[in-house]
Amino acid sequence: MAEMGSKGVTAGKIASNVQKKLTRAQEKVLQKLGKADETKDEQFEQCVQNFNKQLTEGTRLQKDLRTYLASVKAMHEASKKLNECLQEVYEPDWPGRDEANKIAENNDLLWMDYHQKLVDQALLTMDTYLGQFPDIKSRIAKRGRKLVDYDSARHHFESLQTAKKKDEAKIAKAEEELIKAQKVFEEMNVDLQEELPSLWNSRVGFYVNTFQSIAGLEENFHKEMSKLNQSLNGVLVSLEKQQGSGTFEVKAQPSDDAPAKGNKSPSPPPDGSPAATPEIRVNHEPEPAGGAAAGDTLPRSPSQSSLPAVVVETFPAAVNGTVEGGSGAGRLDLPPGFMFKVQAQHDYTATDTDELQLKAGDVVLVIPFQNPEEQDEGWLMGVKESDWNQHKELEKCRGVFPENFTERVQ
Repeated sequence: MAEMGSKGVTAGKIASNVQKKLTRAQEKVLQKLGKADETKDEQFEQCVQNFNKQLTEGTRLQKDLRTYLASVKAMHEASKKLNECLQEVYEPDWPGRDEANKIAENNDLLWMDYHQKLVDQALLTMDTYLGQFPDIKSRIAKRGRKLVDYDSARHHFESLQTAKKKDEAKIAKAEEELIKAQKVFEEMNVDLQEELPSLWNSRVGFYVNTFQSIAGLEENFHKEMSKLNQSLNGVLVSLEKQQGSGTFEVKAQPSDDAPAKGNKSPSPPPDGSPAATPEIRVNHEPEPAGGAAAGDTLPRSPSQSSLPAVVVETFPAAVNGTVEGGSGAGRLDLPPGFMFKVQAQHDYTATDTDELQLKAGDVVLVIPFQNPEEQDEGWLMGVKESDWNQHKELEKCRGVFPENFTERVQ
């Protein structure tokens, strides 16, 4: 019995909610047709416009700040790789090696500290600031519904009062419902009338604090980074001085049948566009006998037999997912609008629901944005190849990701 009673209460509440929605819809139609007056509050409407503007600006600032943080992380990774390269080429017997390694270590720590402080002092503050908007937005919408209920109750009460045949019992009940609707509306209205202007005015202090934090952190970061760069420059200058002439002779390895001196390698050909040219392998055949003497300095024509023969091997290129010219090649199962593939060079932690979570090595199939105006600079739309192969559901798998975390592979 208790269970039936519970179901009865639930059913009654559902019916009441449905009736409220119908009444509100009817009231709005009458107001739009001009057959019922609508309670207006121009001051509150201005507050709502300010609220929406503030929310839009804050959301954009949050997104741009996350993009900035992603760029800082990418620069950190690039700087780390560059320093690792320096450590590899810095030979053990060169002076200043330990100091150069220490500078590289401090460089890495400085980037990590800068990124973490940006998260703590800017992004988390930004998230807290925007966290208050959903609740207020919900209350504004609820106030709007309660205002319609109030207008509807008022019109119902007025129509009963002006009716030719008055029913005092109905009038009393309508008046009671009007007072109740007015009380609910005014309680919500008063609270919002106080909160919205205060929230609007708080944006100035928030923007000042946020950008001051970012500017201060960036200023200190560059000061410390400048000191490290000066120290590294000092190490390299010392290395140059201790090498005497300051230049290093690049010793070529002479071939068995070529002169040891006066021999220069030809300049490499200009780079071609990887997307427009097939893969090329160059094999150098042994130079035939009878080459030029060591003292011969005249320019040589490529047709002369003294230059190494070049064998060019071309390999088929993939076009729109199909390997042209290859035996047994078939069209790959790719998502609609597929443009090209990229591979993640670094891990990327998604900071929003519309972003892809990437691990270094992940392959992403790049597709166009449904609405090109939604594409932000430096971001691409795509679906991870592993997700596509498993689910074949573009709507659930696709997302945006920072282009500078990836490298094009096809």
